[in-house]
Amino acid sequence: MLFRLLVLFAAALCVPFASPAQAQQFQPGSTYICPNNPDTGLDCYLDAVVHLYTMCRHVKSIEIIEFGHAKAQEGVNGAKSEYCVDKQKINITRPYQAALREATGWREAVDSLRTLQQFWLESMANLKWRAGEPGDLYEDRVIHAYDELGFKIDAVRVSFSTPPDAAAKGAAPKAKPKAADAAKGK
Repeated sequence: MLFRLLVLFAAALCVPFASPAQAQQFQPGSTYICPNNPDTGLDCYLDAVVHLYTMCRHVKSIEIIEFGHAKAQEGVNGAKSEYCVDKQKINITRPYQAALREATGWREAVDSLRTLQQFWLESMANLKWRAGEPGDLYEDRVIHAYDELGFKIDAVRVSFSTPPDAAAKGAAPKAKPKAADAAKGK
């Protein structure tokens, strides 16, 4: 019995532990968050914005079917979709951060990613039905988000077609020489 405990203890010491920094890094391959393209952080993020929006849209659709447009937000009726939005905001964080890291050096790409993220957050918040809004206008509004997401995803991809910014390549302008160095050069 004691021997077994010692063997288990020794085996536990041999298992490498991940540092907190490693545990927080994005690991490509998450089929839950980005089921169609999980290879890189950028690919995962661009896949995830549409996929996670769709997941919450489906949850909201179920609430509308169950309670109707007007009552889908009353009391606890909207709790599932609210939870979905909160959960997906957390789920998209690592792919978004990984995409930003991969875009380092492409200022236009970083700006396009930030624009896409802001639009995604607004679209998730706008999944709620607005009081007095006809059902067909609600459906048009939440479906129109797919068109905008597509345009913004294309803008991100196009922004990577240009060379990285010169400053990111290490070609930053040289600093002016200090006064003492300038005097020695004369």
